[in-house]
Amino acid sequence: MIKNFTTKCNTLTTLNILKQSPSQITWHEIFIRTALFVFCLTLWRNEMNLLSIPLLCAAWIMDHGLQKFRQIFQEPLVKAILVLCIVLLLGMLWGDYPDDGHMKWKKYFILLTFIPFLALLNKQRLPWATAALLIGYFSVISIGLYQWIVLEGQGVTALKMSYLSFSAMLGIGIILSVYLAKIANSKIISILFWLFAFALLFIQFNQNARGLLLATLISLFILIFLLYQTEFKKFILIFISLLIIISVLAINSPVFQQRLAQVKHDITLLQQDNYSSSIGYRLAIWDVGIDGITKHPLLGHGTGVPEGYFEDTVITYKNGIYKDLPTFQRTSHYHHDWIEIGMHVGILGILALIFLFWSWYQSFKKHQLPILGAGLISYIFIAGLTDTFLIYSRIPVLLLVITALIISWQKTKDF
Repeated sequence: MIKNFTTKCNTLTTLNILKQSPSQITWHEIFIRTALFVFCLTLWRNEMNLLSIPLLCAAWIMDHGLQKFRQIFQEPLVKAILVLCIVLLLGMLWGDYPDDGHMKWKKYFILLTFIPFLALLNKQRLPWATAALLIGYFSVISIGLYQWIVLEGQGVTALKMSYLSFSAMLGIGIILSVYLAKIANSKIISILFWLFAFALLFIQFNQNARGLLLATLISLFILIFLLYQTEFKKFILIFISLLIIISVLAINSPVFQQRLAQVKHDITLLQQDNYSSSIGYRLAIWDVGIDGITKHPLLGHGTGVPEGYFEDTVITYKNGIYKDLPTFQRTSHYHHDWIEIGMHVGILGILALIFLFWSWYQSFKKHQLPILGAGLISYIFIAGLTDTFLIYSRIPVLLLVITALIISWQKTKDF
């Protein structure tokens, strides 16, 4: 079971290598393990995808992945990812393919990396991928801490990671740490996971991402309720303790106080019909996006078309109330997962997105991990209500890698 994962993840790599003599590990196997290691280690830098993804696909083909595709297709999340990508490809048939722009919608297709990654994992390869992910995660946190404390900056500039992506990975770490703290088979390990979760929460409170912090807190309360719903006294104790900790962090975080003051300032601007603010811009783009969906509800405007829709529409929309916003910020997406996909491929895309979330949860449930699945899917869903979370750089891939690793560890029944 997964309970022993917390005590074995640091030693399994060495143990598995020792179990096999050099003569038993073929060059074919070395290449596959290297591909998995490189993919997990380099997912933090977008430019490295040009190396890691082809390497991963080559390893998958070498491992007869195409012949074994029917087997991996049984995983619910694999089916959902394929459905979403097919819908987006079909959407190009009824839209004018843009010649320029950011084309952020292409990031949906990086979800496909889940297929070869999951297919390649087995008991012997898991420690390599897990070790690489942990090395990368802790390295990014260390660099982010240095940038925040020493350089007094946000995000991780060295990796071209914005404060949004950095905050998102912190939130994922918090959710996982709290879950692992509950299932740990040692009180000491459980305490360490709780301390690590609070450390990550402290860092996240000092990043500028308000929406992601809110998504983390809501998802955290949902997860704690699900974990301790049969232990009412313990649930109340943890709930109250968490509220106290959150209050202390909020009061003592200059960044949080600054963002709170900005919310008040944004509301003041809105009362003056001025939308040139973070909140005002989002409300405006959601308004235009929803209106755009109602004009083409079934199939949307076509994949890629919505990117320039806002700036083309605001000049005349509602007598030009938002006409000055293109100078405030150029629009490349709609800061909302559901509006974004609805603008591209309408209700068809929204249904595909619902299927993706449902299947993602079903993959966790299929492997006896429904509570962890509920916690992570809640986080993804809530985060997507204030931003296009599924086309963030690195973060969707990180979530899929974590999903594949946890599912695969569970399959081994050697935790």
